[in-house]
Amino acid sequence: MLRPLGLGDLLTGVPAIRAVRAAVPDHRLVLATTEPLRPLAELIDAVDEVLPARELEPLDWSGPPPELAVDLHGKGPASHVVVADLAPARLLTFDSPGYPGPTWYADEHEVRRWCRLVAEGLGVEADPDALDLAVPAVPPPVRDAAVVHPGAAHPGRRWPPDRFAAVARHLADAGHDVRITGGPAEVELARSVAAAAGLGEDAVLAGRTTSVELAAVVAAARVVVCGDTGVAHLATAYRRPSVVLFGPVSPALWGPPARAGERGPLHVVLWHGDGTGDPWGTELDPALARITVDEVTAALDRLP
Repeated sequence: MLRPLGLGDLLTGVPAIRAVRAAVPDHRLVLATTEPLRPLAELIDAVDEVLPARELEPLDWSGPPPELAVDLHGKGPASHVVVADLAPARLLTFDSPGYPGPTWYADEHEVRRWCRLVAEGLGVEADPDALDLAVPAVPPPVRDAAVVHPGAAHPGRRWPPDRFAAVARHLADAGHDVRITGGPAEVELARSVAAAAGLGEDAVLAGRTTSVELAAVVAAARVVVCGDTGVAHLATAYRRPSVVLFGPVSPALWGPPARAGERGPLHVVLWHGDGTGDPWGTELDPALARITVDEVTAALDRLP
């Protein structure tokens, strides 16, 4: 199974991966994904082995030709050829020139898209809500925290830091233990948010957690607030209450599932867009900019 993309891509592919397992229960399942994602890929119960891979590059596979190879990466020949080159007995891809298969629909939710590929291609049921991830064995640096994650891969999907700081301040004033998370490249961003929120240095977890420790923090979190990024999908995977801020991309394509808690929706999405934004944009997306601090704090206050 090929999916060497980002964290959100990996996690939205979990139901399809589980469906592949259901289709070939006696096979050894190898997931080709990026080396940084290996620790999280190993938390997927359907996966037997993780093969380090790079996007659209040939796989370093020394084993025999697989009985089945599944392209969970893309819709066209550029990724199809990566799995086809393994000379599998069976190949499952979306339809493109030279590769027959199910039809790709651009307006389909990412989770349902890959579930449908497997369901149609292998004749099994695929549950789009089978998104859960095993809790990491490592203890989280903090439990029951309000996780504020201000970063995102591209500026178009980053809500302004001063607004995240205002939300963090609101959570702290309500008695939450607020922690600001992020990757190594987001340390300064996290520090600026913490400082503007009046939080101490201990509140900054950015750059101080491995990917598995970050997953453990989210799994043990009281609540998560973030943009359209991988941490939102971790909150989904661990069924933690979350408020997710969407901008250039419609939540109909990448949003969390509709799950209810005791007091209402478990995952709340805020979005004022029309789906025409650029997810790789270098400037704050106008739709994301229209989300106010008051909207976010009100949504947080309503979470179960």
